[in-house]
Order: sequence, then structure tokens, then C-alpha cells
Amino acid sequence: MTALKKYQRLECSGLWRENAQGQRREIIANLGDTSLVLSDPKNEMALAHWSLPAIKRQNPGEMPALYGPGNLDGETLEVSDTDMIAALETVHAALRAARPRPGRLRNALLGVVASAVVAIGVFWLPDALVQHTASFLPSPTRLEIGRNALNDLTRLTGQPCAAKSGQAALTKLSNRLFGETSGVEIIVLRTGLSVAQNLPGQLVVLPEALLAEQDGPDTAAGFVLAAHKSAELTDPMVPLLRHAGIIATFRLLATGALPAEAVAGYAESFIASPAPPPSDAILLAQFEVAGLATTPYAYARDPSGETTLNLVEADPFSNVVPPALLPDGDWVSLQDICTQ
Repeated sequence: MTALKKYQRLECSGLWRENAQGQRREIIANLGDTSLVLSDPKNEMALAHWSLPAIKRQNPGEMPALYGPGNLDGETLEVSDTDMIAALETVHAALRAARPRPGRLRNALLGVVASAVVAIGVFWLPDALVQHTASFLPSPTRLEIGRNALNDLTRLTGQPCAAKSGQAALTKLSNRLFGETSGVEIIVLRTGLSVAQNLPGQLVVLPEALLAEQDGPDTAAGFVLAAHKSAELTDPMVPLLRHAGIIATFRLLATGALPAEAVAGYAESFIASPAPPPSDAILLAQFEVAGLATTPYAYARDPSGETTLNLVEADPFSNVVPPALLPDGDWVSLQDICTQ
């Protein structure tokens, strides 16, 4: 079995019978996003394409596994590779969980509906698997994947800033915004980012420019708060798994581990596609709960104020001084976090 790094595809040998009267012959089975391709191992010529949703196992619980493409001419494939079997079974489990359960229908209508389900499954399955997998990942797994993504991101941004006094100030800022038991970790990066963004595992990456070019911590805190709220609304694990691919996602769902190489190259798309900020109404409520003015954040997002006017005019602390985010000494330490 070979895992192609770029496409995360599975490949194994098997015995294929073209029809009930045909002789078994050795082939290479290659699992793609929507189909199983059977090829001649000598010249790599494709012999058959089986749609994943249509494949059925004919001998559950027995080995080698025997599969058919759903037709009636006796075409079969014997597979002994456990990874390939697990991947095919995961496909079928996802389809069974997602299929509607129709009532009694006439046979002709049932055939039409079944065909439609298969056709939709070919296009719908990969994203459904990603969403399903992301929703079931425990916090330690999400954090491990997030740190792997951070390692890939440092190719473009450099290593995270790590001055000890600045790190202590970051911890105080996180505690002030989210509470001491939230698990939110703020990480400052020198270059590459324009706004704060989220990685899985409650990792918020913050560009140094939002510290160095400000008079106080309010602006940086506002971007951190907005990014964290975006992650609550749109799971940052989903785009990462889309990048990793369907086979890596299969393995994550089956084993609880995502290979580090599946995250390789994610940094470029992560930087290029930051999550959009939440609506003004959500931000205003979130900033008020955190005791943070929205005006510094609003003008940092749009210096003209045209697109963030509501955040300025409805600032919950426009006429009241909010509680201090950090003591002056911690703010100075935070600005110097990248100097060591």
C-alpha cells in the first residue's frame, strides 16, 4: 500500500474478475476522491472505474474481502489490504449515516431515488466526511493538528516570538479576554499575517504589526477576540481537512491521528483565506462581555471607518472607560516579545 503525499490516495493489489465467466487477474486498485480505479500493473492502463457509493461488499466479515460495483454481470474484486478495506468501509459508513430512510415507494420510483442518491453521493461525500470528522475530534487531537499546522506556517512567518516577559503578558491577555480555564493560546508571528487567525486547538496567531504599531493592547485584543469568535462560528478544522484530502481524513476518523505530511503546504491557503469577521451585532455583544471597546479595532480594520461605522457609533464603551486590559509594564513587554 502506497500513500501518495500530494493526493493522499490509497493503492493496493487485488484480484479482479471482469464478469462471472471471466478469469481472475491481478490488478492495482487505486482509491480516489470519488471512485476506485482498477489498473493493469504492467502498463498502468485503467481497466475499470467503480463509483465509491455504488461499491458493495459481498462477504461481510470474511477475508479476503470481496467487492462488486453494483452491476449484475458478476464483476468482482478481492482485496486483502486492511487499509483499503478500512477506507472502503468508512465510505459506506458515512453514506449509511447520511442517507434518508424513505418509506414504502413503488419499485420504479425507488430505483430513480436510489440512482439520485448515488449521483449526489459522488459529489457530496468528501465534504460530508470532512464535516463529520471535524465535529467528532477531541480537544487534544485538535491541538496536536493545530500545532502541526503552526509548524507548517512558520515556513512563511518565521518562528513564533518567544521573549519570556512577552509570553507572560500574552497569557495575561488571554486570561483577561477568555478566562483562565479557556485553553486559548495566543501566538505572535513576525511576518506573513495581516489579521489574527485561528488554527485548530484554540490557537490564535497574531501578527506582530498589531502590537508594534499601536499605542495600547486594545487593537490587538480586538482582533484576537474577533478571530476567536469566528472560530466558534466556522470551525478552522474544516478547511485544514479539505486541504489534507479525503484519504487522510479517513485515517483521522479511523485512527484518531492525522499524518503531519497531510498538513504540509497548508500555510499558503491559510494566509490567503482568513475567515471573515463575525457580524457587527455579534462583535458588539462579544466586546461588551469582554469589557473591550470596539472603536480601536474598527479603525484598525478600516482606517476610513466607512465599513466599520456601526462598530464605532455603537461602541459599548464610547462614554465609559473599560477595565484596563494589561498594566503598562506588561504592554511594554508584549510589544518587545519579538526582540529576543
